[in-house]
Amino acid sequence: MRVIMEKNAGLKEIGQVIALVEGKDYKPFVVRNGDSVMVCAPSVDDDALFDEIRALPKVKEVRPFSKPYRLVSREFRKGDTIVSVGDVQIGGKEVVIMAGPCAVESRKQLFDAASCVKDAGAKVLRGGAFKPRSSPYSFQGLKQEGLKLLAEAREEFGLKIVTEVLTPEDVDLVSSYTDILQVGARNMQNFSLLERIGQGSKPVLLKRGMMATIEELLMSAEYIVSGGNPNVILCERGIRTFEKYTRYTLDISAVPVLKELSHLPVVVDPSHAAGDSRYVEALSLAAVASGADGILVEVHPCPQDALCDGKQSLTVESFRCMVDKLKNVAQAVGRTI
Repeated sequence: MRVIMEKNAGLKEIGQVIALVEGKDYKPFVVRNGDSVMVCAPSVDDDALFDEIRALPKVKEVRPFSKPYRLVSREFRKGDTIVSVGDVQIGGKEVVIMAGPCAVESRKQLFDAASCVKDAGAKVLRGGAFKPRSSPYSFQGLKQEGLKLLAEAREEFGLKIVTEVLTPEDVDLVSSYTDILQVGARNMQNFSLLERIGQGSKPVLLKRGMMATIEELLMSAEYIVSGGNPNVILCERGIRTFEKYTRYTLDISAVPVLKELSHLPVVVDPSHAAGDSRYVEALSLAAVASGADGILVEVHPCPQDALCDGKQSLTVESFRCMVDKLKNVAQAVGRTI
C-alpha cells in the first residue's frame, strides 16, 4: 500500500496515517521524494483499511502495489537507485567495470590480475574465495585465505572487491573482508541467505538464477530490500535454454526490461553467459549498448592454467582491447567508463 499525501500535509496528518496503520499491526514507513511524501506499508492489501485512510485529512490518494515485488519496483521509486560502494557509484552515468579471476588461486595470480584490470579502467576486483562447483572434486576456493588475499589486493591497488557468500552463517565473515556481497545464481532463491543479507547494509550483487524469470529475480531482490538493505545490484548472467553453442543464453533484453520494472541498478556477466572467451567482448558491448550499469568480467593472467573457468576468462591483453571498445559504445549511449 502507498499513501500519497497532499503537498501541504504536515507532521500531524502524516502521523495520523502512521498511527492508523500501526494500529492494524502493520509497519509503515515514510518516503520523501522532493516535495512529495508517501507512507508505505508493503504488506497491506486491505480494502477496508484503504477506505479508512482515504477519510483522513491531507490524504491525496491510496494505491495498492500492482506487482508482487514492491519496494524494488518503479511504483515505489521513480528515479534510479545509485548504490554507493565507497567512492564508486553503481547506477549513475558511469558504466562500472568489475573484473578479475573467477577464483582466487594465489597471491601472485590475484595481484597480476588486479594490476591489469586497474590499469585498464576497472573499479571493482572480482574473485571467488568460496566456489560452489557442480563437481565435489573441483577446486572449491581458498576460503578465508582467499578473502585475506582479496583484502590485501584492495589495499595494494585501491580497488573495491566483490566476492560470493554461500551460506547465512558466512555472511558476517565475508562482509568483514569484502565491499560487495555476491549472491550467485544457484543461491538466488536461498531465502534464508537473502533474509540474512537483508539485515545488514553491505551492497549486494544478486545474480539471476539460470532458470529464473525476471519476476523471480525481482522477488529475490525484494527479500533483501524488505529486510532493510536497499543496496541491491541486479545481475543478468544468462539463462538455460535449448541452445548448446554457449554455456547459457544471455538475456540481453532483460536489461531494458529490468530498467523499466525496477529502480535498482543492473549489471551483466557476459563471461558466465558465454562460457567461451571468444564471445565475451561482443556480449559486453551489447550489454553497455542495452543500458547496463556495469559489467562483471573474468580476467586471468594465464587462462590456460586457471583452476576455475579458464575457457571463459579473458587474457590481460584482450581485456585491455575490449575496454577501449567499451568506452566508444558508452559514449554513444551517453555514458562513461
